[in-house]
Amino acid sequence: MNREFGYPAYGPDGVQSLTAVDGPFADALMDTSVIRLEAGGEKRFLLPCQECAFLLIEGEVTFCWNGETVSGSRESCFDGGADVCALHVPRNTAVTLRAACPSEVFVVSTENKRDFPARFYAAEDIRNVTSCAEICGGTCERTVTTVFDDETAPYSNLVLGETYPLPGKWCGYPPHEHPQPEVYYYRVDRPEGFGFCCVGDHVYKIKDRSFSLLAHGAMHPQVTAPGYHMYIIWVIRHLPGNPWHRGPNLPQYQWLEKRL
Repeated sequence: MNREFGYPAYGPDGVQSLTAVDGPFADALMDTSVIRLEAGGEKRFLLPCQECAFLLIEGEVTFCWNGETVSGSRESCFDGGADVCALHVPRNTAVTLRAACPSEVFVVSTENKRDFPARFYAAEDIRNVTSCAEICGGTCERTVTTVFDDETAPYSNLVLGETYPLPGKWCGYPPHEHPQPEVYYYRVDRPEGFGFCCVGDHVYKIKDRSFSLLAHGAMHPQVTAPGYHMYIIWVIRHLPGNPWHRGPNLPQYQWLEKRL
């Protein structure tokens, strides 16, 4: 069974299950899924041992936790991060999601024994945005938004972000690797759109709503087909005593960084 890439369907409960700590993609060390809510729909969560993050992909959702209520809206995930918003809570925190219109939310959870203040991230709270237009003549141009990482949320076992590749462009390039497991969830702006993802020496066809698991230090460059916009949610699980930090590209590819 392939344990690096998947094309899961939504279940009758409106959940697209990606990875689970007790499933075939257990190497992710985290549970990841996408929740589809109809207008007026509601979903509740209470995880006694896991921190959890909820990232709005599209729609309008009210997030309720600890007596707090905040609404977020996003017309399209292909907005380049203009309307990104997310809720991050510690273990044993009751969360309710209520949708005002058809909506989708990415959900990730992982074990974390630390308690910390829950935080809602609105677009104006997220400043870590980078573009890589200068590398290799612009062929690697994309925008990367980090919702939270080890600097902004040192109490977390997760890093959460989004990448917005341009049509025909590469991302995760020049190639890099890290021992911490990472999950990529893909959306493409048209159903026939596609791209390709390398996981080590294996190549997979990216389709709308597919995902990849990048584990055990596999390098993972990706490319988007010309004419199509892609949106990627990425989430990384820190390893005990070895948190993820943004590091250099693989040594054999670092010469590409100077090729303009």
